Amino acid sequence: MKRRLISIMMATSIVASLLAGCGSSGAAQQASATDTTEKAQENDSAAQTESTAETAKNPVELTFIFADGDEGAKASINAIVNDFNDQHENITVTVEPGNGGTYSEFLKTKDSVGEFPDVMEMRDTATYVRADKLAPLSDEIVSLFTSAISFGGKVYTAPMSANNTMGVVYNKAYFDANGLTEPKTYDDFIALCEKIKELGDMDPLVVGGGDLWHMGFIFDKAYKATTMSDDTEFIAKCYEGKASFLDDTFKNSFLEMQDIMQYAQEGWGSTADAQITTFLVNDMAAMIYSGTHMFSTIEEADPDFEYGWFPVPSPDGKLRMVGGGSVTGLAISKESAADPDKLAASEEFIKFFFAPENYGKYCETLNFTPTTVAEPVMQMSDVYQEVLDAVASADTVGPMWNGEADTKELPPDFRNFVYKELIEYLQGTVSLDDACSEIQKTWDVSIQSFNPVTGVGLGTE
Repeated sequence: MKRRLISIMMATSIVASLLAGCGSSGAAQQASATDTTEKAQENDSAAQTESTAETAKNPVELTFIFADGDEGAKASINAIVNDFNDQHENITVTVEPGNGGTYSEFLKTKDSVGEFPDVMEMRDTATYVRADKLAPLSDEIVSLFTSAISFGGKVYTAPMSANNTMGVVYNKAYFDANGLTEPKTYDDFIALCEKIKELGDMDPLVVGGGDLWHMGFIFDKAYKATTMSDDTEFIAKCYEGKASFLDDTFKNSFLEMQDIMQYAQEGWGSTADAQITTFLVNDMAAMIYSGTHMFSTIEEADPDFEYGWFPVPSPDGKLRMVGGGSVTGLAISKESAADPDKLAASEEFIKFFFAPENYGKYCETLNFTPTTVAEPVMQMSDVYQEVLDAVASADTVGPMWNGEADTKELPPDFRNFVYKELIEYLQGTVSLDDACSEIQKTWDVSIQSFNPVTGVGLGTE
């Protein structure tokens, strides 16, 4: 029988960094979400994106790397690789494990030592597209998805899931016991937090502010409700010098954060994201504002814990949701694509991964929203159906503020500085004006080396 999953031990060390893979650190560049039909039309003339319907003619070995920090993702992807190897005598996919380390640094290390994989989960897509490391996907692959992110009219990643939808996960038994109901407006949400605070049994919200990136979940909600509702082109205008982080348009996002964070637990600034589930399932906090990935985490922590979910509308009554196609996905290296057999094998593997019976297991395990045109085979909980219904009825659906594309892409590491100043403001160590002033100074420095409006930092200036 054909060999099963092959694991190659790393021979290089991995550099640790702040973000351990709970979201991409960089946004897509010169990219836009487009309908797959339009994408097919754009790429018809590109020889390198034409479909390779035939399978590999000669025996092929492919190296494959993915972010394996989440045990559920690791198990489900490894199972798909095993099944693929069993069903394809001519192709062997070899997984090179990251051992749960920082994925972006792992991939950088593999690249630096000349071991860039044939197929990989790509998160920092813009960086590797600019470095000319990735091959554009064929129209056949792109047509598998309801939407995809393009770079200069070409798609480089097969989206593994839609953007992680944010909302409130709550203790349903506690809500039922105290006659609490899901809020329908932003004012209802604040009133709910106040009611839980008055009951005094637990904190209304648990926030993992010990991890900077965790602050992005709630901040994105506040930013969309204030800054984006006032001016959807705010970031682009900041690049052009026509808007500033000292403007009320941006300051209002910090003020809304202050309204919400007054209901967080004491010591939220030192609580790690990994601890927030413990607060919820042990009746220490009634609610968490986070992504749907929390569902499986909660179920693993306490299979008997009953939870519910609801979205939080903006103060103006509109529902602005995180969702839609993501720039993160499976990619093929340009070097690998230069070999016709490897290209055919790589595309065969991607098609196998997203086949309804395989992709459904992946989405079900991780509570991910599917991206494929073909409906995957998966069991869906009532709670998750509520998420999908909310996304379907939302006024706007898009990526988080740090996941925007083209002229809305943030300079590298800028978001983390914003979160740092936000935390200091919420903790009362800096004023709103001083925090926004420091953010503007950092922005002014950052755009000297990165500005998608002028082309600085894109290799196009």
